Amino acid sequence: MQPVPQSSRELKFRRLARELRHRILDNTYPPDSKLPTEDALAAETGLSLTTIRHAYQELAADGLVVRRQGAGTFVAPTSHRAQPRQQVIGVLVPDTALYYPRVLQGIEKALFQADARLVLACSHYDPDAEDTAINGLLDAGVDGLLLVPTLHALADPRARVAELLELPVPVVFVERRLAALGPGDAMEHVCTDHEGGAYDAVRHLHDLGHRDIGLAVRAEAPTTPPISSGFERAIADFGLTRHEPQRILDWTVRRADETVALFRARRITAALCFGDREASLILGAARRAGLTVPDDFAIIAYDNEFVDVAEVPMTAVSPPRYQLGQLAVQVLLQRLSLGDALPIHQIHLRPRLVVRASCGARPVTEEG
Repeated sequence: MQPVPQSSRELKFRRLARELRHRILDNTYPPDSKLPTEDALAAETGLSLTTIRHAYQELAADGLVVRRQGAGTFVAPTSHRAQPRQQVIGVLVPDTALYYPRVLQGIEKALFQADARLVLACSHYDPDAEDTAINGLLDAGVDGLLLVPTLHALADPRARVAELLELPVPVVFVERRLAALGPGDAMEHVCTDHEGGAYDAVRHLHDLGHRDIGLAVRAEAPTTPPISSGFERAIADFGLTRHEPQRILDWTVRRADETVALFRARRITAALCFGDREASLILGAARRAGLTVPDDFAIIAYDNEFVDVAEVPMTAVSPPRYQLGQLAVQVLLQRLSLGDALPIHQIHLRPRLVVRASCGARPVTEEG
């Protein structure tokens, strides 16, 4: 058994108990076999006797071991084992307003089906609050974590991920990955393929006949880089005119009017807008500029939270939030069951394109 790293911040006994539990369940320690003594295990792992004792107590509470006075700790016979306790899964999201409610619904459904319990925390995109929330989840005795950490604003997100991977329970990241590392990204994650979603949006506009397509995005949002990357790749693949994207931190009516004026000056006839609020502002600006949507100007929104009820219902890229939450739970529960025997999962789900009235523009001619 490898020494348990002393850098783990909390609940070292849970990490040890989990490793011993896996060894019991995979018959490394078969029924009726004797486990190492507390002194031997402390010397082997570098942990305190108190930590070893707490780990053995947890295994005994689960009915996996029997402690015999004066003889030691033994693996319980299979027929004597108690029903395993309900697993507790901690979930950290940056907000509970727009994007993540559907993700949480998927998580709750999957946990209910697995008879596991949810403990929820919210960071509000505050790194200090994030650390406090994670420590609170660990203190609550969670067996594993589904994390949506704030990485996009950090100078060194790789260091933050390395820190989170040292937590004393398994971690699956949701909608977060280190894309810039390519195969160097060792995070276990379940993410939306935002590059693919943006690519499909451009493909749809291209198939309608548009040759000058704009991009309007929310600056400094974690989803902006992959959307921009997918957009740029599609523009290149389809041989379309490249126009500089509009990246604006604080979208307002005035900013939207300026963007539409810029699009008109560049003869842009369609745009992909991230997110729904930005798309709604662009729609209003287009109408104020005397443009008819979709005949004069086509719009695709990215997120599909509420643009179906816009004055002109908008075509939208729709991330599979519910399914993403379900899959994240399944990966984490498998990790808890199989430990290191399970390969690292890195799952990317491609969004759907939901076509509505804002993007049924007639094909644009080369002259028009």
